[in-house]
Amino acid sequence: MKKLISFAVAGMFALSLAACGSSSSAAASITESSAESTAASTADSAAADSDLAYLQNKGKMTIGYTVYEPMNYTDESGTFTGFDTELATAVCEKLGVEPDFVEINWDTKETELAAKSIDCIWNGLTLTDDREENMACTKPYVKNAQVVVVKDGTDYTSTADLVGKTVVAEAGSAGESAISEDESLSQADYVSKSVQTDCLMEVAAGTADAAVLDLTLATAMIGEGTDYANLAIKDELNAEEYGAAFRKGSDAADAVNAAFDELKADGTMQALADKYSLALAD
Repeated sequence: MKKLISFAVAGMFALSLAACGSSSSAAASITESSAESTAASTADSAAADSDLAYLQNKGKMTIGYTVYEPMNYTDESGTFTGFDTELATAVCEKLGVEPDFVEINWDTKETELAAKSIDCIWNGLTLTDDREENMACTKPYVKNAQVVVVKDGTDYTSTADLVGKTVVAEAGSAGESAISEDESLSQADYVSKSVQTDCLMEVAAGTADAAVLDLTLATAMIGEGTDYANLAIKDELNAEEYGAAFRKGSDAADAVNAAFDELKADGTMQALADKYSLALAD
C-alpha cells in the first residue's frame, strides 16, 4: 500500500513538473511571438511613414507638371522632353522607380499633391518660404527670375508704365506673386491665365499689354526664330531658384537631394543645363 502511494505521489510530481515545463515553454513561445509581432508592426509603421518606401513599393513616382518649355514639353518630333523631364527621369533611375508624368492644373498643385493624385511637383517650381514651410522641398537646382515681356518696340522703362494696363500671368505662379508685390504692377488690370504659354499668346495678340513670367520660359520661347519673334524681355523683377516639392514631411526629398549630388558630381546636371541653356543653382 505504501508503495502504491509512493508511486502515485511520484507520478503526480512528474506530471506537475511536465505541466510547469509545458507552461514555461508556452510562455516563452508567446513572448517570442509577441516580440516578433511588435518588431514587424514597428517595421510596417516605419514603412508606412516613409514616402520614399511608398514610392518604391508602387514602383513609380507620379510627377505633376504643366507644359513649359524648356522644363517639360513635347518637341517637334513628338518626344516628351525638357530639362525637368530628363532630370526627373535620371533621379528616378537612381531611386529605383519609374517616372510617371501627369499634366496638372498649376493653381491646384498643392491640393493634388496632398491628395496623392501626384507624388511631387517638378516643373520649374519657384522655391519660396511659404512653399518650403508647407511642402518637403528639395535643394534648389536651377536659377530663374520673373521678367516682364511686351511686344518688341513697346515704350517701356519700368513697371510704372504698366499702371492701368492689362497684365497677365499664370494663376498660382511666382509671376502672379511678383505682380501683387510690385507697387506699380499691383495697380495694373491683372488677368490670370491657366498656363504661362497662354500669357505669351495674349501679349502677341494684343489682348494684353504685358506678361510676367519665368525667364527660363521667356528665353526659350520668344525672340528671333521662335513663334513669338515679335515679343521681347524688357525687365527682370527678381532672382529666384527652382526646386521639386513633395508632401510635407516626406523623406523622398532628401533622397532626391542625394541623387542631385551624384548627378552633379558625374556632370549629368551640367550637361542638361548646357543642353537647355539654363544656369544651375549654386
